[in-house]
Amino acid sequence: MKILILGAGRVGESVAESLVSEKNDITVIDTDPVRLRMLQDRLDLRGVVGNGIQPSVLRDAGADDADMIIACAPQDETNLVVCKVAHDLFNVPTRIARVRSPEYTQGSPMLERNGFAVDQVICPEQSVTAYIRKLVQYPQALQVLEFADGLVSLIAVRAVAGSLLVQHGLAEIPALVPGADMRIVAIYRLDKALRSLDGDTRIETGDEVFVLAATEHIRAVLGALTQVDRPVKRIMIAGGGKVGLRLAREIHGEYQLKLIEPQHTRCEYLATELPPSVLVLHGDATDEDLLGDENVDEMDMFLALTSDDEDNIMSCLLAKRMGARRVLALINRRAYADLVQGSQIDIAIAPSHAVIGELLAYVRRGDVAAVHSLRRGAAEAMEAIVRGDRKTCRLAGRPIGEVGLPAGAQVGAIVRGLHRPDGSDAGAEARPQVIIAHRDTVIETNDHVIVFVPRKRMVREVEKLFQVGATFLF
Repeated sequence: MKILILGAGRVGESVAESLVSEKNDITVIDTDPVRLRMLQDRLDLRGVVGNGIQPSVLRDAGADDADMIIACAPQDETNLVVCKVAHDLFNVPTRIARVRSPEYTQGSPMLERNGFAVDQVICPEQSVTAYIRKLVQYPQALQVLEFADGLVSLIAVRAVAGSLLVQHGLAEIPALVPGADMRIVAIYRLDKALRSLDGDTRIETGDEVFVLAATEHIRAVLGALTQVDRPVKRIMIAGGGKVGLRLAREIHGEYQLKLIEPQHTRCEYLATELPPSVLVLHGDATDEDLLGDENVDEMDMFLALTSDDEDNIMSCLLAKRMGARRVLALINRRAYADLVQGSQIDIAIAPSHAVIGELLAYVRRGDVAAVHSLRRGAAEAMEAIVRGDRKTCRLAGRPIGEVGLPAGAQVGAIVRGLHRPDGSDAGAEARPQVIIAHRDTVIETNDHVIVFVPRKRMVREVEKLFQVGATFLF
């Protein structure tokens, strides 16, 4: 696929890195030649220096035959106008824009073809906020991702000594947790994936376990792999920027909140935007005296959400040492996130990983409903809809054991009933059924199938399974 990316900042760089690894033809447009040169030295892509709003620059970048443009420049106005130009002058089929303003949400009339002609809006701050909120809701998890309109969740969790499933084989799970059907799709031990999983595979202390289950069973799954933990009640947020403010707005009614912000003027603004129940503190989250005075040792979660990676890491380490039960750091540099994940810092989030899945759903071939990046981009979980029939699709009408998945890839769950027989959305009348997959489970047309892919090089093979052909010989 030929893809143009406007903006070589953190979001643009992360998007380019992920898409280049899948052998797409990538061209990045930016006004900074030095930044482009550094990107070209590191990745197999083409750089074009210039202002992407100008048709001549888009033409030089190859807009005449591009399949997609992703506009992720710092300014909303630039991204919206670029999508409009790409549509009206070059007829680029798919146009995605990074937009921070809440005035331009998905479905707004201003984004339709007669307006700015944006197919999909991405807002990294909102994506990260939603990601963190799930981790607050399920504090034992390392990752919580939803599929099929929230009916199914994939969670990553660190197995704890003494928990129900540790030292037991996978075949024993139904008897040990009879009320929560689940499927373990991957186990990472000492940061390496176990090559194969079968009924005799045992869960060991410290394993990073990826589990698919109906969302209503997530707490039972977490309880089986971790020790029972008290619910989150008290949260301290370091950083009142875009992410910190968004999160505080969304959760203030559910938790006791304290928010630390170093800039005095920003504190005044936060105090006007948040209810009196949120305590806004002017200070430095790396100040040991401040954390001690504000009883960080009583916090169920400490969330470092500033724009400074080093401050986030240091404040989390300090909060953990002083007794905070669980700490989370927002880290823009992926190398830093990889370095500190699983250390004294319980969770390290790279914002790019929260965003990239929204883009990958547009890049994937077939009828893909959702994509989530896992293991810092090394693995992936994909939700796709089965179209066609047994004659035209490799999945339709066949048991999972016969479809020929790549080694290590697993169908974890199926959601049936979200569509009518003609393929249209069933809407409010839907009575969907969540089916945890097994080898003899037969996949039907219009099923939403959730596949775990342990290595990104397998993605193309999995995509082919969902593609519909005029004729197909199995």
